[in-house]
Amino acid sequence: MPFESQPSSSDLARYLEQRGELTKPWNLQMLRLQKLKEQKDSMSPEAYIAKIQEAHADLMRLGEFWKGREKEVFAGAYTPPVVIEPRPGSPEDR
Repeated sequence: MPFESQPSSSDLARYLEQRGELTKPWNLQMLRLQKLKEQKDSMSPEAYIAKIQEAHADLMRLGEFWKGREKEVFAGAYTPPVVIEPRPGSPEDR
């Protein structure tokens, strides 16, 4: 039996849920990519590439998530942002 280096999407989701980390956008992106990897064989190459490109665009916008949130993320001190932007991947973000 070959060694599986990555957990399945259901195992990853269960792990993140148990740790209370399903709300962190970078973990949701990791889960999204794992699910996409599992669905690759049932998708057309064009649809798969489109989904990968969409995930990549959302990942690049995730970089904006960190701006101005360093204190909240690394020190636990929250300050609300001045500009409220749509969540990456939401319908308003398109």
